Amino acid sequence: MTETWWLNPCKASDASAYQHALARQQQLTKPAGSLGRLEALAVQLAGLQGRVKPAMEQVWIAIFAGDHGVVAEGVSAYPQAVTGQMLHNFVAGGAAISVLAQQLAAQLEVIDLGTVTPSLNLPGVRHLNIAAGTANFVNGPAMTEAQGRLALLAGRDSARRALASGAQLFIGGEMGIGNTTAASALACALLDCPVSDLTGPGTGLDAQGVSHKVTVIERALAVHAAQRGDALHTLFNLGGLEIAALVGAYLACAQDGIVVLVDGFICSVAALVATRLNPACREWLVFGHRGAEPGHRHVLHCLDAQPLLELGLRLGEGSGAALAVPLLRLACALHGQMATFAEAAVADRPA
Repeated sequence: MTETWWLNPCKASDASAYQHALARQQQLTKPAGSLGRLEALAVQLAGLQGRVKPAMEQVWIAIFAGDHGVVAEGVSAYPQAVTGQMLHNFVAGGAAISVLAQQLAAQLEVIDLGTVTPSLNLPGVRHLNIAAGTANFVNGPAMTEAQGRLALLAGRDSARRALASGAQLFIGGEMGIGNTTAASALACALLDCPVSDLTGPGTGLDAQGVSHKVTVIERALAVHAAQRGDALHTLFNLGGLEIAALVGAYLACAQDGIVVLVDGFICSVAALVATRLNPACREWLVFGHRGAEPGHRHVLHCLDAQPLLELGLRLGEGSGAALAVPLLRLACALHGQMATFAEAAVADRPA
């Protein structure tokens, strides 16, 4: 099924490991439920990893970058050249996610799907050059089917490198001037929501800029209305190369059995697309945070997702998910290292 590899079965959670982890949680030296969501999180991770005591030490962070033709419509507060410039900042260690990856001892890879900056050849960046960014989706599809499939495969390839490295957790991040416009358009098409409900300031538009952004998205939705029921072609029509790569990575992680920690609005929209293509992948998605972009809350609700943090973040890059990694690690440590009542010779509550 190489033609539609994303439809391949996702790995099933280990029911035995889940039940044994749940039994262990109930015997730890604390009142039942006193660690709140950390308890359920540890048990969930145990089932996904197939081990009673899960671990989250080996973290893989992939940053996918791509430019967007819709920037020609004046939907961003920043010039398009910033996408390429930030690629250098990522590998030079100056970006937020670079600092976070170092602090977490995480593996960081940077993948350029296609930018408008000519002749980028940055050491430490995987330049795939699928296209010089997407086309302006107000005038036609953002990408061809061939380009979209290559972007999906780029995400799958990253997930497989993560698997080969022994990663226990995958974080996808994104960089692309204009990509909140693409994400909002995608979400509106998939959820059939009013554009104004899912469109925000992105990198810093004022109220007039947001209003203009809404108008641009409404025009694009009208152009591509005929394919709204087709998640794959809606992704190709309205998405970005980096969003498609995130979709591919999430699906491959679910198929290969790697837990995914989903970042902010754009990554959550990619997760929405992934679940529409292969609903079984949802089990493998943990959501790192609820960001400040107004559409994020709605997308999370539609995914039945309870994010771990809410800090008013709107940076992207995988930064919000990275900030949640210590919570996952602590949930695992508490679950695995606390004594049971029997081990500590502490009286349990009466049966």
